[in-house]
Amino acid sequence: MKWENALQDYRRYLRIERGLSANTIVNYTFDVEKLVRYLEEHEIIISPCEIKDEDIQQFIYHIAKQVNARTRSRIISGLRNFFSYLVFEDYRKTNPLDLVESPRLGRKLPDTLSVEEIDALIAAIDLSTPEGERNRAIIETLYGCGLRVSELTDLRLSDLFFEEGFIMVTGKGEKQRFVPIADETQKYINLYRQHIRSHMDIQKGFEDTLFLNRRGKKLTRAMIFTIIKRLAGNSGLNKKVSPHTLRHSFATHLLENGADLRAIQQMLGHASITTTEIYVHMDRSHLKSIMEQFHPRR
Repeated sequence: MKWENALQDYRRYLRIERGLSANTIVNYTFDVEKLVRYLEEHEIIISPCEIKDEDIQQFIYHIAKQVNARTRSRIISGLRNFFSYLVFEDYRKTNPLDLVESPRLGRKLPDTLSVEEIDALIAAIDLSTPEGERNRAIIETLYGCGLRVSELTDLRLSDLFFEEGFIMVTGKGEKQRFVPIADETQKYINLYRQHIRSHMDIQKGFEDTLFLNRRGKKLTRAMIFTIIKRLAGNSGLNKKVSPHTLRHSFATHLLENGADLRAIQQMLGHASITTTEIYVHMDRSHLKSIMEQFHPRR
């Protein structure tokens, strides 16, 4: 079996049987493609069915000089999943990653912004341009609804249920959920729709897409990252800010103001409450005040 064929089968499995999105599939296969490039560069001719743990170990030693422990751990995990699939399909008897240890990692808490820093980010938007109105609506939606960047770019006009106070979001694995949307966020989306989007020359196939670029097509994930990075620079924020920073800030601020963790899980679209629990570790002083306020033996 050739690597190209194995990867093609793996992508099909992830799409059809696991129901993963195109972006997630790219992430799952990225590290396997890195291994394939390493084998080609070093003229190592071996199939995915025959590669041994010592070959994998040599690859890990090679990349250890180039990447940090967290990235190395992710690569090992990606390869382990791929070879587990080959074992599952009876292409191999064993997984060559079984004896490869991942580096020990401390738990990395997500970066967040304060409410004042988010206000500063929004204040840095140039509202004299059409893109400014759009960008304000984008920032307000990311922070106001806690969306992933792909969920924002995929948002459609037909997903907006403003009368009911919700938007329908398509998350990982094409799973859909309803997320509450505040009146303030609705206001900025409507301003963008009425004053900017309604005057655009929208390309065929993007008539229902909410946020568009200058050419009337769907915004890319990379463009959202660029918009936020520029705003962070213009606002003087001394932090690395990304769309996910706004999602983390959304969850953290809800928790700090007394929101239920299970409700936050549902709004974020986390499959497991364990993923959401990371926000519990973010503000221990807040948790201490909750204990002092509500526990019967305070």
